[in-house]
Amino acid sequence: MRRAQISARLGESRLEALLESAELLHASLRVEDLLRHLMRTVMGRLLVGRAAIAIRKDGEMRVALVRGIPTLTVDQIFPEKTASQAGIERILPIGDAADPIGLLGIGKAMRGELDEEEQSFLHALLGLAASGIQNAQSHDETVRLNRSLDQKIQELRALLEMVRGLASNLEPEGIAQLLALTLAGRWALRKYGVAAWREGHPLTLRQRGLDLTPLLAAKETLAGMPDAHLVPEDLHGLPAGSVLFPMRSGDEVSGVVVCGPRPADRPFLEGDLEFGAGLVAQAAVAFNNAWYFRETLVAQQLEKELAMAAAIQQTLFPASLPELQQTAIAARNRQAKQVGGDYYDVIPLAVSSPAQPHLLCVVDISGKGIFASILMGNIQATLRALLHGDSQLGPLAGRTNDLLYASTPGNRYATAFLAFYEPVTGGFRWVNCGHCDGIILRAGGEVTRLACTGLALGQFPRQSYQEETCTLEPGDILAIYSDGVSEANDLAEEEFGTDRLIDAMRRYASENPAAIVDAVFRELDRFVGEAPQFDDITLMIVKRAPSGEAP
Repeated sequence: MRRAQISARLGESRLEALLESAELLHASLRVEDLLRHLMRTVMGRLLVGRAAIAIRKDGEMRVALVRGIPTLTVDQIFPEKTASQAGIERILPIGDAADPIGLLGIGKAMRGELDEEEQSFLHALLGLAASGIQNAQSHDETVRLNRSLDQKIQELRALLEMVRGLASNLEPEGIAQLLALTLAGRWALRKYGVAAWREGHPLTLRQRGLDLTPLLAAKETLAGMPDAHLVPEDLHGLPAGSVLFPMRSGDEVSGVVVCGPRPADRPFLEGDLEFGAGLVAQAAVAFNNAWYFRETLVAQQLEKELAMAAAIQQTLFPASLPELQQTAIAARNRQAKQVGGDYYDVIPLAVSSPAQPHLLCVVDISGKGIFASILMGNIQATLRALLHGDSQLGPLAGRTNDLLYASTPGNRYATAFLAFYEPVTGGFRWVNCGHCDGIILRAGGEVTRLACTGLALGQFPRQSYQEETCTLEPGDILAIYSDGVSEANDLAEEEFGTDRLIDAMRRYASENPAAIVDAVFRELDRFVGEAPQFDDITLMIVKRAPSGEAP
């Protein structure tokens, strides 16, 4: 009956457009996709230059999508009463007019006033959109409930995995990094700090966005604190909303972990404090083991091991990169210590020739030293053993992950960007295993980011990896890099970031890849100044020759 009424009011072409929109609106369970399609349909059909969509959230209409109205921002309360000042001439309900699920605001239509048939089409489209949005929101709620049911099991598994990783780590810096990243990742923290100390050993300190110096100057205050202490107001320079976990070895305090405020002022719940305190207690044991290992390890023996690891690493890096058809490649690695944890390679899938496909890879291995060197060798051997002419990247990454997980401690893993590149066409298939976004600077100046498609290798078993496809057109430049580039800090602890990397690529886009690599390293050195290098830096640049030019 409803469809018959709509058909009676709409012409054949409009009905076909409405049915097509209905299929697209119900083809996805992502609210963002539905709203984007609705926005495109309305703006394109009515020739509208300004539009905004608001969705009911926590009882209020909040902007979810906006085009052509710089005064409106996503997630702000939709200013319906003053919408006309922002260029909105008409506001329509999405769904039931008495209790809409959202609102659509549109500016003046270039087609002039809407006739009755066009208005009927618009109302029908908004009705279809409302049901699609409700379906997507119901799906999101179901997913949320399922995640809530699994949360406790996941927490136990995560704690066991972290305990396994901490217990097997014999480097205080590695323990601090693993502990800090675990807590920061769990609660999406932008500010955190880990400090651990023992007489006769250097202070182990890892911090981001916080300065623990005032707190460390008053270590004695930590002794009387509970295992988890919420900071209600400024304490030794720590922002309110932080939580502080003293680290104890017997009756003495041997360290402290500080987690800054959570995003959107979300509180730390009792379960969060229990998890954090338990993990910090395990970390205290791991630090003691690491310090004991350092005390009993003969310095000469350690130096020999590091020298051996450094020698092994040098043989793992390619002596030279292959020359490919219509393509030039350059790469450089700068280690933070004698033995680093980054690795890059260009490996032919079958016969090595300029026209044959090659595997491009940049890998960032957790930790430094002899263990990182061994894991680097494992990764290189694994990739070369599994690689063959008809390899698919998803299964290749999955098998590599399982082999590394089975043969390495829980605290050892590697992020990786892997790509099968075809020089003849410029096409490539890629997976991003927890690594930094790959960056393509197009010849026309646009930027494409190749984001994460799966977890780091060796972190958890039986992981699947989504393979994506892309094409390097003539003049395009691809940058694959480790986080030592984007997270390099100056003395003020400001990060170099990807924007500065892209700017450098733009300025030197006309140069060959080797010159671009040199330029980025110069820009990086100029930015960090006298700040010490804490992480390995690796950069690979792939440039497809412009039409009619040699690479």
